[in-house]
Amino acid sequence: MEDYLANLDQLDRVILREIQREDMSQAELARRISLSPAAVSTRIKRLYELGYIRKVVALLDREKVGFDLLCIVGVTLEHHRSEQVQNFHSAIQQMPEVLECYSVTGEFDYLLKVVARNRKELERFLLEKLTHIPDVARMTTSIVLSEVKNTTELAVELE
Repeated sequence: MEDYLANLDQLDRVILREIQREDMSQAELARRISLSPAAVSTRIKRLYELGYIRKVVALLDREKVGFDLLCIVGVTLEHHRSEQVQNFHSAIQQMPEVLECYSVTGEFDYLLKVVARNRKELERFLLEKLTHIPDVARMTTSIVLSEVKNTTELAVELE
């Protein structure tokens, strides 16, 4: 098995773990891991350059900003030719309701993570947007009742 973290030492791994857990200044991170702020800054810059860190964002509480419904939508395409697949990908990229889209194996071709403010907004999205994408043959929508686990933190194992 390939070790994707081979380029990283233990301090790099600690930095990756810590910056995923909470928002903190580089000075605070430096204090926590007993490094100088300059050394932390250099390491974080290197982690960006190597592609381990793509971007840092604020994660909003979806319900507090008015998105009461979270749904998983399974989509099956009628045809799987390159042009139809690319058209589907392009259409999905333009839909702000779609938070995530995965091409998958199994019962569906795609699984979408979709948010809506209410039932009517979900209905509009499904009937006026998703079904209008050419070659969408079938879709199944599941409304999430509760989130059992919701994290963005990847387990970066330490040696």
